[in-house]
Amino acid sequence: MLRVSPTRPGPVRWRAAPPAALLAVLLTAGLGLTGCREAPRDPVQIRIATGSPTAVYHAFGESLAAILNRELPGVRASVVVTPASAENVRLVAAGEAELGFTQADVLPARLDADPRVAAIARVYDDQLHLVTSAAGPVHTVDDLRGRRVSLGAPGSGTEITATRLLDVAGLGDGGVRRARLNLDDSVAALRAGRIDAFFFSGGLPVRGIADLAGGSPTRIIDLGAWTEPLRARYGEVYVSRDIPRSVYGVAPVTTVADPNFLIVRAGLPESLVRNVTRLLMERRSELAEAHPAAGRMSPRSAIATSPLPLHPGAAAWYRAAKP
Repeated sequence: MLRVSPTRPGPVRWRAAPPAALLAVLLTAGLGLTGCREAPRDPVQIRIATGSPTAVYHAFGESLAAILNRELPGVRASVVVTPASAENVRLVAAGEAELGFTQADVLPARLDADPRVAAIARVYDDQLHLVTSAAGPVHTVDDLRGRRVSLGAPGSGTEITATRLLDVAGLGDGGVRRARLNLDDSVAALRAGRIDAFFFSGGLPVRGIADLAGGSPTRIIDLGAWTEPLRARYGEVYVSRDIPRSVYGVAPVTTVADPNFLIVRAGLPESLVRNVTRLLMERRSELAEAHPAAGRMSPRSAIATSPLPLHPGAAAWYRAAKP
């Protein structure tokens, strides 16, 4: 700050204000600017409900979270380890996660059954694995009778699909001695001889099953005969898919598959969901590096999410992209 000396004939003379006065003015100005500055906003939290650390959902979710954190300013994405599908739907519906992965057969049959949940995309097909030791006595589903079998973790899509398969196979009421283990625990229990077989539903390849087959002789049981009975009793969501020898290095089989969705809390803003959908589709090659199943997505197949409606933000992106 500068002061002018009193006016008098002759040239104007300037004098510097005392240092203390200048400091006071600068401090006052600084406080004023601070008061006008907008406070930083909290980041938008996106929790992605996945599954076991050695299964497809988790690998897919971690890669998606990294993309969202890198490319959406103000977003903080993270992965939640869960039993998988059924628990993921519950978490998203309850507002305890923003995104989640689920099998289609876990969802209610009616579109209006749970308006708290919507779809972003159909991402790939899950394939039901029935895994046993190559030296063991299990060669068909009927051979499971009376044996110790893991049907998947409580709250998983595996448990739902495996339970339905056992029902149509006539093994539903005490036909097998049931365990409820996640993938990692199922692999450990089979190796230790505590169970005779386990079910797991996931996109190809499932890392935990690949690790098992790479370290010990393993058999995957053919389930192709059970697709039509499942469709007849539970709906047309189920289809037959092959697991070729190249996936796990074991004899090829046909198994039961059903679609897999990325779901979203219905109340999330359209603009946010539109950007998530855009990155999901535009970064498919990067997602495929985390797991090959992610590379099977396409905008054309992604919109087939019945019985769930697409979130308006996702629908807007697909309309603009014209899949």
